[in-house]
Amino acid sequence: MELALFQILGISLGLGLLVGLQRQHDQSELAGIRTFPIITMFGTICALLAQNFGGWIIAMGLVSLAGLVVVANLMKLRQPPFDVGLTTEAAALLMFAVGAYLVPGSSTVAVAVGVLVAVLLHLKEYLHRIVSKIGSKDLKGIMQLAVISLVILPILPNETYGPYGVLNPHNIWLMVVLITGIGLLGYFAYKVLGQKAGTLLGGVLGGLISSTATTVSYARRTKSSHTGSTLAAIVIFIASAVSFIRIITEVAVVAPETLATVAPPLAAVLLLMLVLGGGLYFFKDDGESQMPEQGNPAQLKTAFVFGAIYAMVILATAFARDQLGSSGLYIVAVISGLTDVDAITLSTSRLMTTGDLTHSSGWRVILVAALSNLAFKAGLAGVLGSRSVFGKVALLFGIVIAGGLLVLWLWHDHFQLPLGMFGSGE
Repeated sequence: MELALFQILGISLGLGLLVGLQRQHDQSELAGIRTFPIITMFGTICALLAQNFGGWIIAMGLVSLAGLVVVANLMKLRQPPFDVGLTTEAAALLMFAVGAYLVPGSSTVAVAVGVLVAVLLHLKEYLHRIVSKIGSKDLKGIMQLAVISLVILPILPNETYGPYGVLNPHNIWLMVVLITGIGLLGYFAYKVLGQKAGTLLGGVLGGLISSTATTVSYARRTKSSHTGSTLAAIVIFIASAVSFIRIITEVAVVAPETLATVAPPLAAVLLLMLVLGGGLYFFKDDGESQMPEQGNPAQLKTAFVFGAIYAMVILATAFARDQLGSSGLYIVAVISGLTDVDAITLSTSRLMTTGDLTHSSGWRVILVAALSNLAFKAGLAGVLGSRSVFGKVALLFGIVIAGGLLVLWLWHDHFQLPLGMFGSGE
């Protein structure tokens, strides 16, 4: 019951923040990024109370809020220099509702709401500073993510179509939402810290947004001598290491029951990358470098392109399994990994979840795709970057690919994490 209430309040908070962000960006004097979440949660609390005391509570809450708005605007008209704000008034109403809710409701939920109100009130300057760094294009990206996740996803049919019965529009778009959300998280971290980001942070953020785009950006910079080849190689390598963390995270979200078997071999390759990256970082060039400008990943066009790629990978995977057996999946993994390792990771995770692919074969398919992606990025560095950066990247990725091939050859299924950590293995 409490989980359901938290879900309702979480949606209420999220919607309030979304509208408040837009209003704050437009410099609304009446309500912004703090006031709208408070108002929204106030309405939610009133509705919860109405279940026990009747709908008149919602009506009175609406009347009270309307009265606040009217009074605030009257004061604004009479005293033009006066800066009207509703945060304190709305918070007072909400805390009144929280206090009333404590009687018939859950004390845990009430305490959580009270803490959220206090945090929102305390973070005024920090939240305003973050909003000030968001441009019009960034705001458009946020709204497009809202369309992708809250408008398109719910209306898509949750049924299978097409040859082999593997194309489920709802599941395909759910993966689009997952990948877009991960990219957007990294993008906003870049917006807050990006231009101040040094070598290490630049690689981490680049891996969250797109390790391929990071490879292209830094390789190109070595052509114009703005970035040393060692520094560029470090950032490219770190971004690729983070992409392995991203792969493991995607498996954890889509197929958590497979982690006991899938995570260890991938983590072994990741550990090799961390050791190599740490050694290279120790010998890096002096000075830090700013990150190149990054694009917002929450674009409708990008979402549709990834959705199409993911659907094609699913079809190719089903075809390969039907015509060539499990060995055909490795061909799909090599080809898919050249451009987008996320799609093959997600499709393989789905196959392991449904039981159409063993966990042992699943992690091998994913690792083959990841190694193929490393080879592709090394090629990009060679085409777009200087000879020096290509030499460093090729050497590093070559060692990792060799290590990955050894893992594919020598790793045994009994090398897995304890089953209790992530659920059952195979």
